Amino acid sequence: MATEVFAEAEGGEQELRGDPRACAARRCRDRPAGPDIVGWPGIPYALLFLEWEARYPQEWTRHAKAWGTKQSLIRDVAVAHHDETVRTKLADLIEIVVQRPYRCKDREYVRAARAVDGDDLRARLETAARSDNPWAQRHAGYILWLLDRPEVPNTRHVRRAWLAAASRG
Repeated sequence: MATEVFAEAEGGEQELRGDPRACAARRCRDRPAGPDIVGWPGIPYALLFLEWEARYPQEWTRHAKAWGTKQSLIRDVAVAHHDETVRTKLADLIEIVVQRPYRCKDREYVRAARAVDGDDLRARLETAARSDNPWAQRHAGYILWLLDRPEVPNTRHVRRAWLAAASRG
């Protein structure tokens, strides 16, 4: 079912280009809270909106900059029990995001990583952490560190302390 909805959402790209903020608001309103989101038909639109921000950050900022929407969508979709299509899409987003300079609310992707944690995601993050890309090394390293420590909160203070420790060596 999710695969068909993603195919339908691809047509939503045109709608996003027309009035992206209105499209996101229209397609992503009335989201159920918590695990009930798994059956929500708007997931493909939420993921498309997040993918747009991840792949085309300058365009997204110019046309749809909505940090609060980005944050709430990541928080809402960051639950366990998604089907494999959604889990893969979330892992793809996390992989894209760790490859670029940090952007506002990117720290929220730790929630998604914790929700879809598994061998595939960890392999992707380990590859990024070993790459020549310093952004990927830092972002992926931090997420992997937190995945190994589920009791540690993902706060600005924790991130700054981890970055300081990582830079020392």
